[in-house]
Amino acid sequence: MTQRRQLLQAASALGATALLPGFAQAQSGAKKFQGVTLNVSTFSAAYPKLLQQYLPEFEALTGAKVNFDAPSFPVYNQRADLELSTKGSAYDVVNVTFIYSSRWINSGWLTPLDDFIRNPNLTPADWDVNDFLPGARAPETGKDGKLYGIPWTAEALLSASSRFDLVQQAGLAYPDTTDDLVKVLRAVNKKERVAGFVSDSHYGWTFVPYLHAFGGDVFRKAPDDLYPTLDTPEAIAAAEYYASLLREFGPDGAITYTPDQVTQALKLGRVNFTDAGQLHLAQLGDAATSKTIKTLKFGQVPKGPAGRFPGTAVHGLGIPTGSKNKEAAWAFIQWALSKQTTRKAVLAGYGSPARRSDIDSREFRAKQVINGNDLAQLALDSIELASKTGHMKYRTVSVYPQVDQQLNKAIALIASGQASAKQALQQAQAQSITELKRAGQNL
Repeated sequence: MTQRRQLLQAASALGATALLPGFAQAQSGAKKFQGVTLNVSTFSAAYPKLLQQYLPEFEALTGAKVNFDAPSFPVYNQRADLELSTKGSAYDVVNVTFIYSSRWINSGWLTPLDDFIRNPNLTPADWDVNDFLPGARAPETGKDGKLYGIPWTAEALLSASSRFDLVQQAGLAYPDTTDDLVKVLRAVNKKERVAGFVSDSHYGWTFVPYLHAFGGDVFRKAPDDLYPTLDTPEAIAAAEYYASLLREFGPDGAITYTPDQVTQALKLGRVNFTDAGQLHLAQLGDAATSKTIKTLKFGQVPKGPAGRFPGTAVHGLGIPTGSKNKEAAWAFIQWALSKQTTRKAVLAGYGSPARRSDIDSREFRAKQVINGNDLAQLALDSIELASKTGHMKYRTVSVYPQVDQQLNKAIALIASGQASAKQALQQAQAQSITELKRAGQNL
C-alpha cells in the first residue's frame, strides 16, 4: 500500500468516526471489531461494486475484515434463498432481494433492525433512517411493522429512446401510450440500421407494466388472494402485444438480452427504444462511452387501456438470523448506507439512491439531467404513482419468484413463435398453480 493511499484511508476513517461515533476506538486503542471477519453477499450491481472499492475505509475504521461476494443476480438469489432457509451462519450481511423480500422477512430468516437503529450507542441520530424514501422502506418492512433491510436502491422502470432524432424526423412525438409506441416503432424500425425495440429478458420485470396496462394482473388480488390470473383475455392480449414488440421490432437474439446488453445497445445506437431501470438508463449519459447522448429522450412507461403502471424495485442490506456477528454486521450496513457513503457514490455517478437527501442534492440532479431529460424526477414520479396504486404488491409476495419464472418462459415462447399467446399463458397459468401448491399455498 502506498503512503498516499494510507493517508487517504486514515483521513476517510477519521471523518467517518466523527460522523459515526459508534465506531470509535476503545480506550485501550483497539478498534471496535478488531479480529472480526464479516461475510457479505449481494448480487453484482453498481452500488455493491462501489462498496467493494470503499471497503478499505470500513476495515481501517473498525478493524474488521470483509469477505465481499457479488455473483450474478440469479446465482446470488439461489444461494441466499437456500442459506437463509436453513438459518445458517455463512453470511453476516445479505441483499434483501425485492422479489424475495416477503418470503425472507416473514419467514423469520432476517433480523429486525429497529433495536440497532434506536440504540444511540450503535447508531447516531443524524444517520437518519427516515431519510430513506418511505416507498423504499415499505418492501423491507415485515407484517410485524419492523424494518428488516436498509434500501440501497429505489429503482423505477422507465421508457427510453436512444435515437429520438429518428422519431422527430418521422414527424412524431414521444410515445405516451401503447398504441403510440407501435405507431412510432413502425415509422422508425431499421432506419439507419437501428432496431426499434428491445428489453431485458427478465420479463417478470419488464413485461408486467404492460400486463397491468391492458387490465391484467399476476394474481387475483395480492397479497391476500394469490390465485394466478395469467390466462385471462387481458393477460393474453398484453402478452401478444409485448411479444410482438420483440418479434417485429427487435434485433437478432432479442429474447436473450441482459440489462447490460440493453444498455450497451442503446449507447451504441443499435436499438432505439427500451424500458429499463433508471440505474441503467443513467449510464447512457456517460459522454465517454455513449454515442447517443445527444439524441436521447426518456419518459414513463406507456399507458394502456387500463392506465399507466410503472414497475418499481427496491433492494436493501439485511442481517440473517444465523449471523454470529450481528453488531458488526449492523456497523457494516450503517457505514455502507451512511449519508457520507451514499453521497460519495452519487458523486461517483451512482444513479439510483434511496436517500431523499441524495435524490434532492444538486450533484445528483445535475448528473440525472441528460440531454434535457430529468431522470430523477421521472423516477420519483413513477415511484409515487406505484405507491398510490399499490400495483407492485404482486412482486413482494413470497411465491412471486415461481410465477416470475413462468412469465419469463411464456414471453420468450411467444416472441420466438414457438407458441401462441394463449397457449403460452395457459401453460404459465397451469405451471404457476402447480408451483404455488407445491410451495404450500392454499389456492
